[in-house]
Amino acid sequence: MAERRMFAKTIIDSDAFLDMPQSSQLLYFHLAMRADDDGFINNPKSIMRNVKCNEDDLKLLVVKKFLIPFESGVVVIKHWRIHNYIRNDRYKETKYKEEKSSLGLDENNAYTQSENLLVDKMDTTGIPVVYQMDTQYGDTQVRLGKDRIELGKVRLGKDRIDNNIQPPLPCQEEIENISKPKDNKKQTEEKHHYGEYKHVLLTEKQLDKLFVDYGEIETNEAIKFLDEYIQMKGYKAKDHNLALRKWVFDAVDEDKRKKSKKSAYQSKTAEMLQQHYSMTEEWVREMEARENDS
Repeated sequence: MAERRMFAKTIIDSDAFLDMPQSSQLLYFHLAMRADDDGFINNPKSIMRNVKCNEDDLKLLVVKKFLIPFESGVVVIKHWRIHNYIRNDRYKETKYKEEKSSLGLDENNAYTQSENLLVDKMDTTGIPVVYQMDTQYGDTQVRLGKDRIELGKVRLGKDRIDNNIQPPLPCQEEIENISKPKDNKKQTEEKHHYGEYKHVLLTEKQLDKLFVDYGEIETNEAIKFLDEYIQMKGYKAKDHNLALRKWVFDAVDEDKRKKSKKSAYQSKTAEMLQQHYSMTEEWVREMEARENDS
């Protein structure tokens, strides 16, 4: 399980979150810090007691829909997949697979217990692929094998197709597409959205290479910088990976240097003012002493 967690400002800056008491907000942060890589926590009450919060804080997080509870006592952070992206080589799937199987994802990538969504599988980054369940052909038996698909009397073998094929059902084209060998090259080149505003587009391979070349913390800072720059300025680039490497990392370093200089200048100014104040006090004391002597 990772030692560091992230929080999306779109969630923690929302009125729904900030309207809660500080104790409830504190409990939320502590729960999220102790969650596994899928956002599940098996000891929410122990954490609640350790951080001096109470039962009402935990109940409020459930009522406000920041937590989803299960009968087993386990809870999950509803907006976990908005907060965190975990590298595929560090991701470890939750032990609470039964609870996880009952969840789906809504259009905002937040967990939901809707019956119309199904988390079908987990990719290497820990982000689930979500499909709408099609109940129109609920009685149709579909078997997806390694080499073939059986749908009614339709058999697609590795080397042949039977001639006694019935007219295809309306969903057959979709099933055939699923059965085709996956193009690994296209999968690796698929771009994902990163940053709070989801403006930065990178493939998993590009992101991993940036982590190796610049470091994970520096890369996340650069992605945040570019994401916010696009949001504010409307900046457009065909290749965000190239933009990050060409100028964004340098811009982040320059911004840090400016802030460091400003901080040093402010510190020096404060020191000079303190010295001036001390000299003034000393001069006043000397003048008062002279007046008393005279």
